[in-house]
Amino acid sequence: MAWRRDEIWLDTEMLWSREVADGIAASLALRGLSLIDLAPAGATPVAAYGLAELRRRRAELRRRRSARKTRAAAFVVGPAMALGLAGPRAGNVAHGGAALPEDPPSLTDRPGAPAGAAGAQTRRKRPVEREPAFPKVDWRRATSHGLPYAGRLAEGTQLPPEGPDWVTWNPVRDRVPNAAHRLYGHERTIRRILSIVAAYRAAHPDAPRVVVGDISFRGGGPMELHRSHQNGLDVDVYYPRLDGSLRTPARASQIDRQLAQELVDRFVAAGAEKVFVGYSTGLRGPSRVVVPYPNHEDHMHVRFRPPAD
Repeated sequence: MAWRRDEIWLDTEMLWSREVADGIAASLALRGLSLIDLAPAGATPVAAYGLAELRRRRAELRRRRSARKTRAAAFVVGPAMALGLAGPRAGNVAHGGAALPEDPPSLTDRPGAPAGAAGAQTRRKRPVEREPAFPKVDWRRATSHGLPYAGRLAEGTQLPPEGPDWVTWNPVRDRVPNAAHRLYGHERTIRRILSIVAAYRAAHPDAPRVVVGDISFRGGGPMELHRSHQNGLDVDVYYPRLDGSLRTPARASQIDRQLAQELVDRFVAAGAEKVFVGYSTGLRGPSRVVVPYPNHEDHMHVRFRPPAD
C-alpha cells in the first residue's frame, strides 16, 4: 500500500507532508489543506501572504499540532486487534522527521488486557531451590571380629561419602570425599556418628559440616596409614577449622578449639571407649577416655566398644 502526497490519512486533521526548513517550499497539514493550496495561482507563500502573515500561520499550526499530541489515532489492523498510534509520533512526521519504528511487543496494547497492563513486563518466578538428595544409608547387621588392630568386619554398613551434616576426607589423596570402600563400619558405629553430627549441627547451624575420615574396609582387616581401623569400631573425625574450610587443619592455630571440644564431649557422652587427641590441641576430657596421642594433631580418633552381642 502506498500513500500519495497530500492524501489525508484516517480522516484526521493530519496531512502527511514534509516541511522544508527555509520556509520557501513549506507544506503543512491543517484540516486537510496546505499553505500552498491557499495561495493564489502562481504566487509563492511569502508573496501571497507576506512574511508576518506566514509566521503567524506557522505559529497557529504549531499550537494545533501541540494540542493534537495528547490525542491518539487508532490504526485498525483487523476485527479483533487495534494498535495504538501515539500522537507524538504523528507530530514527529509532521515536523519533517522520519516515522518512528513500531513499539516493542511488551509495550503494545493487547486485546483483553486489564487496564494498566500495557508495557508491564512479565515477572519470572524464581525456581524453588531444592536441597541436594544425599544417598540413604543401607543398613546391615554387622559382626565385628577380633581387636581394632587385629580383626575383621562382616556385613558392615557404609557411611555415605557426603550428607547434610558431614563430608568425608580421603587421607591417601588429601581431598574430599573419601573413597567409599574406606567408610564401612559396624551399624552401631555409623548410627552414633550420624546422631552426634546431627545434634552438633542443630546446636550450631552456622558451623561447617563435620569432616569424617577413615572407618574400615568392607571386610575389615589392615588399612594403610593406620594400625587399627580393622573391625569397624574406629573412626577419624577432623577438627573444625576457624575458617570453616572443609579440609584438615595444617596446624593447631587453625583449629576452632571451642567447636572441637564440643565434638569431643559429644563422643564421650555417646559412650566412646577412647578418644585420642593431639598434644598441641589443648582438648580435654575424662583421663580414662580422652588420651593425648602422637600424630593426632589434625584429627581425633574415636573408638567404640564392641557390641555385647
